[in-house]
Amino acid sequence: MWVRSTLAYRASFAMTLVSGLLLTGLDFVGIVLMFSQVDSLGGWTLPEVAFLYGLAAMSFGLADLVIGSVARLGTRVRDGSLDTLLVRPAPVLVQVAADRFALRRLSRITQGALIFVYALTALDIPWTAEKVLLVPVTVLSGGAIFSAVFVAGGAFQFVAQDASEVQAAFTYGGGTMLQYPPTVFAKELVRGVTFVFPLAFVNWVPASHVLGRPYPLGLPEGAAWAPPLVAALCCALAGIGWRAGLRTYRSTGS
Repeated sequence: MWVRSTLAYRASFAMTLVSGLLLTGLDFVGIVLMFSQVDSLGGWTLPEVAFLYGLAAMSFGLADLVIGSVARLGTRVRDGSLDTLLVRPAPVLVQVAADRFALRRLSRITQGALIFVYALTALDIPWTAEKVLLVPVTVLSGGAIFSAVFVAGGAFQFVAQDASEVQAAFTYGGGTMLQYPPTVFAKELVRGVTFVFPLAFVNWVPASHVLGRPYPLGLPEGAAWAPPLVAALCCALAGIGWRAGLRTYRSTGS
């Protein structure tokens, strides 16, 4: 329904898509400006950072497109409108994700893909069949990891009721952090996003394998193919958290 309503005004949708493409592109413009003053960032060149940026942007864009509407769950919890979703014969999470589905979020995926194509043309990567396969696996796994973070944040909103900014710190903030190489961050932070909130598997670890760089924290070689397993674990834990949070919902009491 939301897709049909969006496409009913095609010119408006096209302008929204283009404006979103330009706005999200400002992130990479900031990175380019940094490289106008330095030759490398944490030992990584501009095309290598663009490679990280493209992977992170496409993964986050997929999650934001599919399930980003969960970020507005706190409003429904506070005003009690979540009740209308509970009485419908469909999973609540699916309904929340479909609520006000924003097709304009395709701009983030498109922008990330364009930056990724630039990185591929600027880098001289010794491609193998394994590395070629690893790229789409990484994007899909990264999207699943970010989706799990969205769902976990939504589950937290059942308790906090007004925690959209906290959720954004891990979703949008995490996506921004992954646009930069791990070597610019403190080791404690890198450990945290590797073993606690495993965002490092969205792009840092597989990108290190593709680019022939040392793995963050000296992880073993097989870690490059860990993203699907990490994504499955994150989704399972997020699902458990979602069910637990949903059971705590008691409406507004009026």
